[in-house]
Order: sequence, then C-alpha cells, then structure tokens
Amino acid sequence: MGRTIRSARQRGFTLIELLVVIAIIAVLIALLLPAVQAAREAARRAQCVNNLKQIGIALHNYHDQNGSFPLGGVNLGTGSAGWTPGTTNSLSWRALILPQMEQGTIYNALNLSVNIASNTRDTYAGYTVWMTVSNTWLCPSDGTNNGGQRPSGTADVNNGNYPVGNPPSNPATKQPATTCPVSNYAGSFGDNAAISGLTAGNNPWETPACGTPPAGQPLIGQPGFWGTTFTCNRSTDTGGSLRGFFDYRTNQVVNMARVTDGSSNTIMVGEVIPQQAADSNMYTLNGGTAGVTIPINWNSAGVPNQYPGCTAVSGVAVWGCRFAYSSKGFKSTHPGGANFLFGDGSVKFLKTSINRFTYLALGSTSGGEVVSSDAY
Repeated sequence: MGRTIRSARQRGFTLIELLVVIAIIAVLIALLLPAVQAAREAARRAQCVNNLKQIGIALHNYHDQNGSFPLGGVNLGTGSAGWTPGTTNSLSWRALILPQMEQGTIYNALNLSVNIASNTRDTYAGYTVWMTVSNTWLCPSDGTNNGGQRPSGTADVNNGNYPVGNPPSNPATKQPATTCPVSNYAGSFGDNAAISGLTAGNNPWETPACGTPPAGQPLIGQPGFWGTTFTCNRSTDTGGSLRGFFDYRTNQVVNMARVTDGSSNTIMVGEVIPQQAADSNMYTLNGGTAGVTIPINWNSAGVPNQYPGCTAVSGVAVWGCRFAYSSKGFKSTHPGGANFLFGDGSVKFLKTSINRFTYLALGSTSGGEVVSSDAY
C-alpha cells in the first residue's frame, strides 16, 4: 500500500511545472487576443462597408425614380428664412431615402407637413420615428454611437438651440425624449467651405473665409458654405453653389449628368462619428452632411468643460471642439482612415495620409480636376 501511494505522488505536477504551464497559457492568450480583436474589427469594418453599399443602392434607386438624388435638407427658404428653422419639414436626405432602404414603415410614420425642428412635431409619430434608427445607419466599429441614440440636450444638440432643442415627448410619460437619434454616415457637400468667418482667427486647413490664398496655392473651401448658396463667410445668400452631392438647406439637387468628374472619382457619402459633432442628428437637415476641406479623422470630441468658449457659435477658434465647424469632417474609428461611398456605388477606404488636394478633388462633382485611380 505504501509503495502505491509513493508512485501516485511521483506522477503529480510540481509547483514549478504548474507555474510554467500557466505562463505558457498566458503567453498564448496574449498572442491570440490581438488576432481575435483584429478579426472582430475586420468583421465590423466589413459590415460598415456593406451599410454604405446599401445606402448607395438606395440613393441610386431614388435617382432612378425621381431623376435626381435627394435634397440634402428640405428647407426651401432663402436668406435668413432658409438658415433658420420654420420652412417646410427640415428633414435630411437620410429621411427621404427611407423607402428605398426598405424602411417604408418609418417613412410612413413621418408627418411630412410638420417641421421636425419645431415644437409642433410633438406627436406620437414624431416620437416613434425619433426613437428608431436602423442598424444600417450605424457603423458597428463605433462604440460611442449608443445604438443610434445619444444623450439629448447636452451631447448631440446645440445646447437647446437649432434644430433639435425640443425633442418630441414620449406619449406614455408626456416627458421629452432624453436621447437624440444619430447616424455614422453623412452626405458630402464636397469642397465647399466648412468653416465660416464667424470663427475667430485663421483655421488650419481652409483658405481664410473669403480671403485670397497665397500665390501658387489653390483656394481651399469654395464659396458655398456647407454646400449652400451662401458666400464662404455666410454673409449673403448669393455667390456660392453646391460642389458636392448634398447641400445644407437650399433647393439644390444633383443628378448623374452633373457628375462630370466621373462617378467613380467623386465622394457621395462618408463616415462620421456622432460623438464628435454637436449636430449629428439622424433626421434633421443640419446633421446630415460633411465636407472634405477638413482632414480625415480629425478629432473634435472636446466639450465646453474641456475647452472654455466651446459653444455652438462662439467666435473662438477651438478646433478640437464638437461645437466647432471643424467637426464637419469625415472620420471613423477604423485605424488609419475612413470608408467612403462613391458616386458609382463603390466603397473605398481613404487613408488619413491622402494628399490634401486629391481629397479635395474627390469631393467635387464637376470641378474639372484630374485624379488617377492610383492617387488614393
């Protein structure tokens, strides 16, 4: 019997052997984890690409049915009447293509005669739409989009200002919605000016608003603030025109005949990060567009507590602020760049290192620039 016990003891693991095994397992996990995370990101990125392709199909179906792509925003006024809410329903292009996205139920719930940017939207239909954002409008790589509903009133609304300062009320509780619907995809207004003369000082990217570029340097930020007919400093409602696919709030539409630069060389829609823009709302017009004069993946996640003077229209040049004009650029959480839908329906990944003027040329539908396929 004693001899049997001694044999069993000899077959057991020593403490050192156990520690070695544990160390080997830990090393294997450490080696495997990055690969697993990379595989997950690759899957999320593939889903993001697929979302953009579906949006592209919907936009082209809309074009086939209506003879043009949708308005960037339904706000048909001019001058100050076109800049402020109150004219028509203030819906963005995203809302207009819902039927082509197989989201007709949501579209039918919209009251198209009611301005979604006003108190009169406080109806059951308004709340139903407000609280519904399909996964097709969300990039799964963005862990800050909160499933399409970010906090309202502080994070994604201009501190109660236009256009979503009064979210619709929950018909059950009679209390305003506490979230704001958001999307990770914005339409391109191209190389129009994104930063107006309201902001103090020269910005790091565009030619100073309505200024003259240095000798030999092209104008960066074409007249037509956010794709509107406003001049580059937003002082008058003349002198500017849309150079991309979607405007901010004027009656400008684009069809394929206008895309003379080639649909395969023109950005139509790109990725954005709602957490980094104050007006990233899904359905209202001013949250639906972005431009190419701002570098890809520029970080504008700053908030007023972090940057004093970081407010909606402050005149303070705080370029890392979510309320700054610099938030109107394309960006993603993918390493090294962002996905873009082009006019021909293809989706391409553009690196943050893309040549600045190549990026600008890809933003215009009919700028006359020559861009080779190997330039990006």
